[in-house]
Amino acid sequence: MNDPWIKTHTFHYKAFCDLEQLTATKMEKGLKISLCLPTLNEEKTIAKEIVIFKSELISRYPLLDEIVVIDSGSTDRTREIARAYGADVYKAADILPHLAPYTGKGENLWKALYITQGDIIIYLDADIKNIHHRFAYGLLGPLLMHDHLKFTKAFYDRPITATDQTVRPTGGGRVTELVIRPLFSLFFPELTQILQPLSGEYAGYRDVFEQIPFPIGYGVETSMILDLYEKWGLEIMAQVDLEKRVHRNQDTKALGKMAFAIIKTFINRQVAMGMIDLKDVVHDDMIQYTLMDDELTPDIVTIEGLERPPMIEIPEYLEKYHQ
Repeated sequence: MNDPWIKTHTFHYKAFCDLEQLTATKMEKGLKISLCLPTLNEEKTIAKEIVIFKSELISRYPLLDEIVVIDSGSTDRTREIARAYGADVYKAADILPHLAPYTGKGENLWKALYITQGDIIIYLDADIKNIHHRFAYGLLGPLLMHDHLKFTKAFYDRPITATDQTVRPTGGGRVTELVIRPLFSLFFPELTQILQPLSGEYAGYRDVFEQIPFPIGYGVETSMILDLYEKWGLEIMAQVDLEKRVHRNQDTKALGKMAFAIIKTFINRQVAMGMIDLKDVVHDDMIQYTLMDDELTPDIVTIEGLERPPMIEIPEYLEKYHQ
């Protein structure tokens, strides 16, 4: 009997810390590699991320060919700081401007495909407080060293800040454990081997990313795993232990909105796969309540679950990359 995927496709970043070897393999294969940082008001962390990746993975070891920031419309100094530290900075709304304007993390990731040059694209969140260049080379290593792998996903311990501001060593990833893991267990038990399916750090080959749709918001990680699995199976995927990730934790109401978008994406994918046949309309409003002056006030947010088609279907992209 073959070993389960979790044993054969799980790596530790330390297995790829020989950056000279990674660089030589990249050069031998003639690959370009892009790092994309999607941003929205990340002025506190963006400079450190860019400095570390530029110094370690461009100047010292030429693993990265570019660092690209795709911004959702920050109202702080995110774009100004990123530009000052040498990243290529774009507002998402300025990329393919003839398309209907949307905002969201998935929108940034999708539009990065049009802007970046890389054969491999590394996507990292821009709010990582304990940033280290392992976040990039750890994800890149399996793709360079194992030809059958086309997509890598990060996992790590996630400390959580309690209400009294004390930091617990674990406890993050609440939406994963309360939403996605139960859904995967019910419908795709083999995908429970992916330890943190909602992690915001992953990498893959352009020719994979360009063939799948991108929900514009929080559902993008869920849809990405389901679409990759449906098209190519688990064998093209791997996961990498990056040990620890520290970032700002969101409150329960914010996580509720995230969970709503993720569940809606999951249901949409099940319908598309022919796994379920909905007998009624799935609504777009997430309804929560706030207690103010002894009165409960509804807090309603509309989350439509919009998504972009595979980038390879966009004429401008085809002209740019597939002439």
